[in-house]
Amino acid sequence: MADIKSLDDLKSAVAGSSAPAAAEAAAPKAPVRDALGRSYATGKRKDAVARVWVKPGSGKVVVNGKEMAAYFARPVLQMILKQPFQIANVEGQFDVYATVAGGGLSGQAGAVKHGISKALQLYEPSLRPALKAAGFLTRDSRVVERKKYGKRKARRSFQFSKR
Repeated sequence: MADIKSLDDLKSAVAGSSAPAAAEAAAPKAPVRDALGRSYATGKRKDAVARVWVKPGSGKVVVNGKEMAAYFARPVLQMILKQPFQIANVEGQFDVYATVAGGGLSGQAGAVKHGISKALQLYEPSLRPALKAAGFLTRDSRVVERKKYGKRKARRSFQFSKR
Protein backbone atom coordinates (compact mmCIF):
# COMPACT_ATOMS: atom_id res chain seq x y z
CA MET A 1 0.00 0.00 0.00
CA ALA A 2 1.31 3.43 -0.93
CA ASP A 3 1.93 6.11 1.69
CA ILE A 4 -1.27 8.16 1.89
CA LYS A 5 -0.80 11.32 3.89
CA SER A 6 -3.49 13.60 2.52
CA LEU A 7 -6.96 13.50 1.08
CA ASP A 8 -5.61 14.21 -2.42
CA ASP A 9 -3.31 11.19 -2.18
CA LEU A 10 -6.30 9.05 -1.21
CA LYS A 11 -8.39 10.34 -4.14
CA SER A 12 -5.63 9.64 -6.64
CA ALA A 13 -5.04 6.17 -5.19
CA VAL A 14 -8.73 5.30 -5.41
CA ALA A 15 -9.06 6.77 -8.92
CA GLY A 16 -6.00 4.84 -10.10
CA SER A 17 -7.22 1.50 -8.79
CA SER A 18 -10.73 1.70 -10.29
CA ALA A 19 -9.73 3.06 -13.72
CA PRO A 20 -9.82 -0.34 -15.50
CA ALA A 21 -13.24 -1.16 -14.05
CA ALA A 22 -14.62 2.23 -15.10
CA ALA A 23 -13.29 1.74 -18.64
CA GLU A 24 -15.07 -1.63 -18.88
CA ALA A 25 -18.35 -0.16 -17.65
CA ALA A 26 -18.22 2.69 -20.18
CA ALA A 27 -17.59 0.32 -23.12
CA PRO A 28 -20.73 -0.22 -25.22
CA LYS A 29 -22.38 -3.62 -24.87
CA ALA A 30 -22.20 -5.99 -27.80
CA PRO A 31 -25.44 -7.37 -29.29
CA VAL A 32 -26.32 -10.92 -28.23
CA ARG A 33 -27.59 -12.98 -31.20
CA ASP A 34 -27.69 -16.68 -32.05
CA ALA A 35 -26.64 -18.36 -35.31
CA LEU A 36 -30.00 -17.51 -36.91
CA GLY A 37 -29.69 -13.79 -36.07
CA ARG A 38 -32.23 -13.89 -33.24
CA SER A 39 -32.11 -12.66 -29.66
CA TYR A 40 -33.73 -14.72 -26.91
CA ALA A 41 -35.12 -13.74 -23.52
CA THR A 42 -37.58 -14.99 -20.95
CA GLY A 43 -40.32 -12.80 -19.57
CA LYS A 44 -42.37 -13.33 -16.44
CA ARG A 45 -45.58 -11.89 -15.01
CA LYS A 46 -47.72 -13.40 -12.24
CA ASP A 47 -47.60 -17.18 -12.88
CA ALA A 48 -46.93 -16.85 -16.62
CA VAL A 49 -43.53 -17.51 -18.17
CA ALA A 50 -42.79 -16.59 -21.78
CA ARG A 51 -39.87 -17.58 -23.99
CA VAL A 52 -39.39 -14.91 -26.66
CA TRP A 53 -37.25 -14.80 -29.80
CA VAL A 54 -36.84 -11.52 -31.69
CA LYS A 55 -35.37 -11.12 -35.20
CA PRO A 56 -35.54 -8.47 -37.93
CA GLY A 57 -38.65 -8.78 -40.06
CA SER A 58 -42.01 -7.31 -40.94
CA GLY A 59 -43.54 -7.02 -37.47
CA LYS A 60 -45.26 -10.42 -37.33
CA VAL A 61 -45.97 -11.70 -33.80
CA VAL A 62 -46.60 -15.43 -33.26
CA VAL A 63 -47.58 -16.69 -29.79
CA ASN A 64 -47.83 -20.46 -29.20
CA GLY A 65 -48.11 -21.06 -32.95
CA LYS A 66 -50.98 -18.57 -33.45
CA GLU A 67 -51.06 -15.00 -34.70
CA MET A 68 -51.16 -12.35 -31.97
CA ALA A 69 -54.74 -11.34 -32.90
CA ALA A 70 -55.93 -14.95 -32.64
CA TYR A 71 -54.20 -15.75 -29.34
CA PHE A 72 -54.79 -12.41 -27.59
CA ALA A 73 -58.28 -11.54 -28.86
CA ARG A 74 -58.80 -8.52 -26.58
CA PRO A 75 -57.45 -5.25 -28.06
CA VAL A 76 -56.02 -4.24 -24.66
CA LEU A 77 -53.77 -7.32 -24.62
CA GLN A 78 -52.62 -6.63 -28.19
CA MET A 79 -51.81 -3.05 -27.17
CA ILE A 80 -49.70 -4.36 -24.26
CA LEU A 81 -47.62 -6.45 -26.68
CA LYS A 82 -47.03 -3.46 -29.00
CA GLN A 83 -45.82 -1.11 -26.24
CA PRO A 84 -42.10 -2.07 -26.29
CA PHE A 85 -41.91 -1.47 -30.05
CA GLN A 86 -43.65 1.91 -29.76
CA ILE A 87 -41.36 3.07 -26.94
CA ALA A 88 -38.25 1.98 -28.86
CA ASN A 89 -39.55 3.43 -32.18
CA VAL A 90 -39.04 0.13 -34.03
CA GLU A 91 -42.65 -0.74 -34.96
CA GLY A 92 -42.86 -3.21 -37.84
CA GLN A 93 -39.11 -3.89 -37.85
CA PHE A 94 -38.96 -7.09 -35.79
CA ASP A 95 -40.68 -10.48 -35.94
CA VAL A 96 -41.49 -12.12 -32.63
CA TYR A 97 -41.89 -15.82 -31.89
CA ALA A 98 -43.04 -16.60 -28.35
CA THR A 99 -44.12 -19.60 -26.33
CA VAL A 100 -45.96 -18.83 -23.12
CA ALA A 101 -47.35 -21.04 -20.36
CA GLY A 102 -49.05 -20.59 -17.01
CA GLY A 103 -51.32 -17.93 -15.59
CA GLY A 104 -54.18 -16.29 -17.45
CA LEU A 105 -54.27 -14.24 -20.63
CA SER A 106 -53.47 -10.95 -18.89
CA GLY A 107 -50.43 -12.42 -17.12
CA GLN A 108 -49.31 -14.08 -20.33
CA ALA A 109 -49.52 -10.78 -22.22
CA GLY A 110 -47.41 -9.12 -19.52
CA ALA A 111 -44.88 -11.96 -19.68
CA VAL A 112 -44.55 -11.69 -23.47
CA LYS A 113 -44.16 -7.90 -23.17
CA HIS A 114 -41.37 -8.37 -20.60
CA GLY A 115 -39.67 -10.96 -22.83
CA ILE A 116 -39.93 -8.75 -25.93
CA SER A 117 -38.38 -5.83 -24.04
CA LYS A 118 -35.48 -7.93 -22.77
CA ALA A 119 -34.87 -9.52 -26.18
CA LEU A 120 -34.97 -6.13 -27.94
CA GLN A 121 -32.34 -4.67 -25.64
CA LEU A 122 -30.17 -7.77 -26.17
CA TYR A 123 -30.55 -7.49 -29.95
CA GLU A 124 -29.90 -3.72 -30.01
CA PRO A 125 -28.27 -2.42 -26.79
CA SER A 126 -28.92 1.20 -27.83
CA LEU A 127 -32.66 0.60 -27.16
CA ARG A 128 -32.01 -0.13 -23.46
CA PRO A 129 -32.33 3.45 -22.09
CA ALA A 130 -35.80 3.97 -23.59
CA LEU A 131 -37.06 0.56 -22.46
CA LYS A 132 -35.58 0.98 -18.99
CA ALA A 133 -37.08 4.46 -18.56
CA ALA A 134 -40.52 3.04 -19.45
CA GLY A 135 -40.05 0.30 -16.83
CA PHE A 136 -40.36 -2.58 -19.29
CA LEU A 137 -37.14 -4.35 -18.25
CA THR A 138 -38.26 -4.71 -14.63
CA ARG A 139 -40.14 -7.88 -13.75
CA ASP A 140 -43.49 -7.01 -12.17
CA SER A 141 -43.24 -9.11 -9.00
CA ARG A 142 -46.85 -8.74 -7.88
CA VAL A 143 -48.41 -12.18 -7.50
CA VAL A 144 -51.59 -13.49 -5.90
CA GLU A 145 -51.25 -13.87 -2.16
CA ARG A 146 -51.68 -17.40 -0.85
CA LYS A 147 -54.73 -18.48 1.12
CA LYS A 148 -54.16 -18.79 4.88
CA TYR A 149 -55.72 -21.47 7.05
CA GLY A 150 -58.66 -20.28 9.13
CA LYS A 151 -59.53 -17.71 6.45
CA ARG A 152 -61.96 -17.82 3.56
CA LYS A 153 -59.44 -16.25 1.18
CA ALA A 154 -55.96 -14.78 1.71
CA ARG A 155 -57.22 -12.22 4.24
CA ARG A 156 -61.01 -12.42 4.17
CA SER A 157 -62.45 -14.03 7.30
CA PHE A 158 -65.49 -16.27 7.48
CA GLN A 159 -68.71 -14.41 8.18
CA PHE A 160 -69.18 -13.73 11.88
CA SER A 161 -72.46 -14.93 13.41
CA LYS A 162 -73.36 -13.81 16.90
CA ARG A 163 -76.12 -16.44 17.25
